[in-house]
Amino acid sequence: MELKKILPHDGPAINEVEKYINKYTDELIVIKCGGSVLLDKNLFNQFINDISVINKLGLNSIVIHGGGKKIKKKLEGLNIESKFIDGLRITDSKTIKIVEEALTEINSEIIEKLKFCNCKAQPITTKKNNTITVIPEKKELGFVGSPKKIKKEIILQIVEKKEVPIIIPMGNDENQIPYNINADIAAGAVAKVLNSRRLLLMTDVEGVLDKNKKIITEINSDKANEMLIDGTITGGMIPKIKTCLDAVNNGVTGVVIVDGRKPHSILFELFSDKGAGTLIRK
Repeated sequence: MELKKILPHDGPAINEVEKYINKYTDELIVIKCGGSVLLDKNLFNQFINDISVINKLGLNSIVIHGGGKKIKKKLEGLNIESKFIDGLRITDSKTIKIVEEALTEINSEIIEKLKFCNCKAQPITTKKNNTITVIPEKKELGFVGSPKKIKKEIILQIVEKKEVPIIIPMGNDENQIPYNINADIAAGAVAKVLNSRRLLLMTDVEGVLDKNKKIITEINSDKANEMLIDGTITGGMIPKIKTCLDAVNNGVTGVVIVDGRKPHSILFELFSDKGAGTLIRK
């Protein structure tokens, strides 16, 4: 394998990559991508490039993508106001159609772009290869669910073909009615059922910050719990950290909150000594 041809020139150094490749051989890497990565053309193209590099290195990645900003734009265009409860979008029968439409468009775009990079990918949506069965969340949230069961066979069959599963954060209930799922929660559920080596949650922040707003490169679950209790971790980081803790306590070796705004952050996280965010272990 000619690493020089596969790796981007502004990515991690070849000798570091060589050191880490074996660590991930025959392992599963689950990557959740959302936020500015999906909106910023440069970041999006680098994300696509990183996924295709992982694939060309012979490693297995599974992608789950959000789409909150695209959903918001579509809803605004139709004069539908977005309301949230605890960070979850209230989703009525009209909204769920728009959510599904927006997520399916993003899904197709990711698959098309990967194909262009000679990397085959397969969609996992509520209509095709549906993997996630949901149970509804609170009644007042409408069509918002949490994963109850995940058919990992579907995901593994795609991975075995050396293709990348691209999963939308939605699932059907037992009556085949589609529900929206928070993308971090969906990614955590998939990573757990696959016992993945890594779960990477790409965000628009540096990682987990201490009281002095300095990034912490690695923490264990005790320390993370402490930071939740004493209020060091606040706002949108709270549900993320809870997803991380749930994952590492249920079979995922390590979860990383990755700064998706950094160039080639996925490759730097997986294949370099310094990483690109905060690693959370049990």
